[in-house]
Amino acid sequence: MSNKTTYVLLMGSCVVLIALAWNVVRLWSVPAAIVMSLVALPLPPIAVILANRGRMGG
Repeated sequence: MSNKTTYVLLMGSCVVLIALAWNVVRLWSVPAAIVMSLVALPLPPIAVILANRGRMGG
């Protein structure tokens, strides 16, 4: 899997988790929405680190 694909999948997962948490899940369970947000929290930095791995030079 390419670095770009990894980045897009992780960032897409983050957006989907946040959108579902605060537009759908919070209607039934605010704690579950908070947990979903906490799961999504580390995804953007991880996506950037994985997308830039193996990149030589600046």
